[in-house]
Amino acid sequence: MKTKLNQSAQIQPKRLKSIIRDLVDIYSPTGKEEEALEFTEVYLKKLGLCVTRQEVDENRYNLIVPPSRKGWDTLYFIGHLDTVNAYDLEDYGFHQKGDSILGLGTADMKAGCAAMLEAATVLARITKGAMPVGLAFVVGEEEDSSGAKTLVKELDFNWAVIGEPTNLMPCLGHYSYMEVLLRTEGKRAHSSMPELGQNAIEAMLKLLLQLTEYATSRHQELVYNIRQLQSFPQGFVVPDVCEAWLDLHLPPSSNTTAFQSELEKLVETASKDMPDLSAVLKFEETHSGYRIPQDGLPVRKLRKIYQKMALPWETQDFRSHSDGNVLRAAGTNPIILGPGKLEAAHTPEEAVSFNQVVQAAQLYLDFALSLA
Repeated sequence: MKTKLNQSAQIQPKRLKSIIRDLVDIYSPTGKEEEALEFTEVYLKKLGLCVTRQEVDENRYNLIVPPSRKGWDTLYFIGHLDTVNAYDLEDYGFHQKGDSILGLGTADMKAGCAAMLEAATVLARITKGAMPVGLAFVVGEEEDSSGAKTLVKELDFNWAVIGEPTNLMPCLGHYSYMEVLLRTEGKRAHSSMPELGQNAIEAMLKLLLQLTEYATSRHQELVYNIRQLQSFPQGFVVPDVCEAWLDLHLPPSSNTTAFQSELEKLVETASKDMPDLSAVLKFEETHSGYRIPQDGLPVRKLRKIYQKMALPWETQDFRSHSDGNVLRAAGTNPIILGPGKLEAAHTPEEAVSFNQVVQAAQLYLDFALSLA
């Protein structure tokens, strides 16, 4: 039986490219995933699979295809259908240049979703719908992971493969993530008389410089980004409020609680040194990092698939935020593994190697069959 399954387990690149084209040509920024969900649901139902909607909010839902069996090694392939907003609404869709597939969401992570759909196409045929793994296509990952949070509330499974762009390197570790709001408050004055006010922007810049120096000198492994900076009010005045949003990532083994305490003390000390000014630090969202063991049965089977496909087994840590953080907090073991490079995501030049997407689809397929 295994020989027959393996002989018929062939990915079809032409069909796979068609799936990617259709997904990328659908504009699905976070909150507006309906058309991508409809396409994916229709596709899965045409395969004869049992597809259920899992409501996330009034207009949005996750799509779930349950596995044919449940056990301690139950595994789901998970992909998010949302993207960031388009840089150019006139030119966000599918393009191809040689081996490169370009377009919004190609790397993050419609190529990964397409590879999972292609693997599911072959699986549904050769197993007659008895899927050895589950499928979950979720919404909201690019903002608040609302789809993943709903998923883990209602489903219980021990393992997952999330198709984020890892250049097909298996990520068994994941950085922590902290979304930080930093706020400085001063005194408003007329713009022509700044000496009568206390400029909240100047205070914010000084504070950000201290945070930057702290990060580079004390936590060289810290990944940080000043994502947004804005002041209030607007107009011909000295601004009395300034806010900055920061994204912070620490390696899996880092003590995030201690790090948060250090930042709070730094801001508290800086605030005391600024007369007539105040500074407030808030951790709006915090997700712990993790590292799953390499001796779990699904990991061992995945490693054998890498050997079979002559791919290098070089485990890494995923240094961004993803639904993996949410799944791990719920007790799941998420492996982050997908086509494309993280550095290409969220950029105007976002692209992915089509040959690598084909490899990903075959990898997902062979891995699923190894669990059958």
